[in-house]
Amino acid sequence: MTDARAGTIEGDSLIAKVRRRGGRGDRSPLGTWFWDIDRMLLLLTLFLIAIGLVSVAAASPATAVRYSGEHRHFAPLYYFWRQLIWVGVSLPVLFGVSMLPVPLARRLALVGTAVLVVLLALTPFVGASINGARRWIGYGFAQLQPSEFLKPFFIVTVAWLLSLKAKDQELPTVVITGAMTALIAVMLMLQPDFGQTVIFCTVWLALLMIAGTPMRVLAGIVAMVPIGLACAYLFYGVARSRIDAFLFPGIDGEGAGDHFQTNAAHATITAGGLTGTGPGGGVAKFGLPEAHTDYIFSVIGEEFGLIACMIVALVFLAIVVRVFVKLLDEQDEFKLLAASGLAVQFGAQALVSMAVNTGLAPSKGMTLPFISYGGSSMIALSIGMGLLLAFTRRNPFLTRSPYVVKWGTQ
Repeated sequence: MTDARAGTIEGDSLIAKVRRRGGRGDRSPLGTWFWDIDRMLLLLTLFLIAIGLVSVAAASPATAVRYSGEHRHFAPLYYFWRQLIWVGVSLPVLFGVSMLPVPLARRLALVGTAVLVVLLALTPFVGASINGARRWIGYGFAQLQPSEFLKPFFIVTVAWLLSLKAKDQELPTVVITGAMTALIAVMLMLQPDFGQTVIFCTVWLALLMIAGTPMRVLAGIVAMVPIGLACAYLFYGVARSRIDAFLFPGIDGEGAGDHFQTNAAHATITAGGLTGTGPGGGVAKFGLPEAHTDYIFSVIGEEFGLIACMIVALVFLAIVVRVFVKLLDEQDEFKLLAASGLAVQFGAQALVSMAVNTGLAPSKGMTLPFISYGGSSMIALSIGMGLLLAFTRRNPFLTRSPYVVKWGTQ
């Protein structure tokens, strides 16, 4: 007992000496954050944001020409300068959220979910109509898209509810989270926004799988997916038109607009070959609708080449893989589910956006994370990535120091 206590005292004194030297021993709030954060994950995120700024600068002239009219003329780099402002707003949000303690981050998500569900319910009735859809609420510069902000908060809320199952096996967490997901899906389809509906449902199903939901329950839910798609095709006009345009392009004029978009995207992404036409050298991008948002991946293909597209895809893959590798030894059920769900949402959104641009999925309004233009998208993604960084934060000194292992566990 005496040796153990002496060893503990000696170990504590060595730790204190290391802390006084600075470096990993710096216990100031900023120092703690720097050593706890997953710096590789943060670096990959900042790399994506930088790629996004270059890409928006490339797409901005095409969008400026498209939206310039008799009464208003947009400068070629109008959307780039606006995106630069949004990045300036979003980065402090990302860093600030990543510094939150886990309990505070969870409370923020719960309150945010409640507020944004109300805003989402109001959007189809009082929201601004843009391109035939009511997905934005507010006016002018204060306009926001509730579904974008709801995604990260929804994921954390569902993760919290599912984690309660470990404390009380009788809790009907599948029913509760399923009802919440169904309610959000109905509100999204009223806008209409079929793409976001798919993302919310996919993340919910992924979280059920990660939470260890019994196979018979998962099998029942998966069996309902074809039924849900059939009902969407038969009774939901937006889904039917998108599916028809994708599977049967040009028949009776159905989905001609969607087919035009996918054709234009395919022509643009392949116009630059492997290495691209060079910055500002793209021509096909001027035929793209929403070149700065939904089809920015095609602009990257034309001006920077298919190799650049592959690099972008690999960065997204690296972020998702990095998160799951880091979670392999995570013991906290809530942090495991929350971080996994945020990674799934991030990867699924990127996958859908790239699939639309390459003609592998029906056309839908889906931004490419951190690359597409948009204030709501950029800030919401920064909140989501900030939460992800907060939930994957670990102190490498306190958890891996040989002194703690040798003496602290005596």
